[in-house]
Amino acid sequence: MDIKSTTNGSVATLKMNGRFDFSAHKFFKAAYDQLLPQKDISLLEINLADVTYMDSSALGMLLLLHERAQAEGKKVELSRANSTVKQILDIANFGKLFTIR
Repeated sequence: MDIKSTTNGSVATLKMNGRFDFSAHKFFKAAYDQLLPQKDISLLEINLADVTYMDSSALGMLLLLHERAQAEGKKVELSRANSTVKQILDIANFGKLFTIR
């Protein structure tokens, strides 16, 4: 899993590439841990355009991020998921917790 971080104004984007599974846990957490404390960031966008696989541990990691972001007063948005990943997010009812675009 490759994760690239960019910031544009108050929006920080984590662009993910490859398999989003438990092996990505350490890298994913490290990436968002650098962004959450930043006062000027109000939205974390998780760009899933290049995610080829997502399992239940990835869903758990997204839930943990959601909880941490809420505690910091920030929002999390999931974007650009391919049809397979979008279907997984839909089955897990993530549309109730996240904005998915």
